[in-house]
Amino acid sequence: MTKSVPVPEHIRNLTPYVPGRSIEEAMEELGLPRAVKLASNENSLGPSPKAVEAMAAALGSIGRYGDASSGKLKAAIAARWDIPPGTVVCGNGSSEFILVLSHALAGPGLNAVMSRPTFTLYAKCAAASGAEVREVPLTEAYGHDLEAILASCDAATRLVFIDNPLNPTGAFLSRKDILDLELKLPDGALLVLDEAYADFARERLPDIKELVGRGRTAILRTFSKLYGLAGARAAWMAAPPEVAEAVNRVRQPFNMNSLAQAGALAALGDSEHVHRTLRMVWSGLETLGSALADLGLPHFPTQANFLMAGTGPFTADALTAELFRKGLIVRSLSSFGLTDKIRITAGLPEEISELAAGLRELLGQGG
Repeated sequence: MTKSVPVPEHIRNLTPYVPGRSIEEAMEELGLPRAVKLASNENSLGPSPKAVEAMAAALGSIGRYGDASSGKLKAAIAARWDIPPGTVVCGNGSSEFILVLSHALAGPGLNAVMSRPTFTLYAKCAAASGAEVREVPLTEAYGHDLEAILASCDAATRLVFIDNPLNPTGAFLSRKDILDLELKLPDGALLVLDEAYADFARERLPDIKELVGRGRTAILRTFSKLYGLAGARAAWMAAPPEVAEAVNRVRQPFNMNSLAQAGALAALGDSEHVHRTLRMVWSGLETLGSALADLGLPHFPTQANFLMAGTGPFTADALTAELFRKGLIVRSLSSFGLTDKIRITAGLPEEISELAAGLRELLGQGG
């Protein structure tokens, strides 16, 4: 008789994460010599040359385990943001922290609160821990509904996930909004403030040192976006010492590989590459917004390195598929429940120009 391994129902009910289409996938499937990817909010400039050089130099020691605590990188982060090293944990992308926090602090009989739509891993990781997932619809302006989020919290709430700016809409919460939310959370609830896109914001952000010192917030930061190290999976978390300690107890040993540590440390020190990236993104958002307006496609205010746009006569999936056939990769937001919206990364000028030309053709506004 064939034996089987029972999988818990709350795991069977999980929906796998849906990644964006890759450049290689488009080129191979369509036989194209090149493709333009503006779907995954990556840095079109790529990583800092200093980061690439540091990672190449680290290859010689790849046969040895790296620093299990990412000590040099942790010290550099603590010094840059003026926070105690004991509040910093480095890891394998922000997604690791979302998963580990869910398992360390939530679980059966407890709950996690978040917006919907938002980054899908919040709900997935909380559900994987066995916790109840409470999702709150966005406002009409596609932002976090803080009053409704607070109303969904109770004595069993352990995690409140807030991405600021919000993925996939680009909406932004002010410093006052964040501080007020943190103050009103019930006892025992941790505010998990995911700032993956905060580097691109032109509005004032809550101070990391201030939030960590208040003792009820964990801040997630990544090297994937501004620093162009998406493939290296490098990130860090700043949290109250007891939360940082809990994460260190649960996370995998050697969770941030030695190449990622070397690249992230070098990237952190290359301010010129950071400034080049910000100039590209901010200029790209303006150009992209103007192009969409000329095409009659609505787009929405953003403080991230992407913007959300309407799809005209197409559904999100249909428009995304038509653009993909042209080697133009954008993100359909149908998996977020927004069937008439797409998300577009602010890339290089030539990438935005090619996308605009492709949209003009599809909308019958010239070749």
